[in-house]
Amino acid sequence: MRKLLVFAGIAGLLMVTVLVPVSFAGQRAPSNLNQARAQGFDCHAVGDGTICQFFLPDVYGPEDSGIVCGSGAGAFDIFDQGIATDSGTVWFDRNGDLTKVKVTINYSFGQWSNPLTGDTVDYTQHNTETTELAVPGDFTSGTVTNTGENIYRIGTAAPVLLSVGRQVFNFDGSELLSNHGPNAFIAAFYEGDPHAFDQVCTALGAS
Repeated sequence: MRKLLVFAGIAGLLMVTVLVPVSFAGQRAPSNLNQARAQGFDCHAVGDGTICQFFLPDVYGPEDSGIVCGSGAGAFDIFDQGIATDSGTVWFDRNGDLTKVKVTINYSFGQWSNPLTGDTVDYTQHNTETTELAVPGDFTSGTVTNTGENIYRIGTAAPVLLSVGRQVFNFDGSELLSNHGPNAFIAAFYEGDPHAFDQVCTALGAS
């Protein structure tokens, strides 16, 4: 899945900051940062540390979400596509170790579709994700807090799926630490609810 539980995006961003040693845009950053930055990050020294800011466009799909609707011969995988922008800030401490990442994700277009019939459900998504490392530079000490909304509907009708509120995960999303607000993805993938996607599947033509 992509962009369904947004913490996956932050995990990818953290991997980029670690693994890609490339040049900066804007003011030259201090040379003692222990995690490399991705191209396009604008970094500068501030106080006892360093702040990097970024803006990343994201256009993708249609691609298989891995979510299955229906059964038997009429079963289908939901396909997802979207246009989004990710912007945010990365903090390093005085020793050059990563301490915090804050990302805002805004979709200008989002859509789920049934590849068998062409039926679609549009969605909006606006999220802020904050990853904080209890031990600077140690990703396994991080917690990821996601706030915002992801709403699926046909036209102006009532929503057929909601993912809203505030969720807190461990560093890699394998553990849900807290959840406040209705969230179909939490219900399906953390609480084992087999009916979490029933309404949106019906809207996409599942029988």
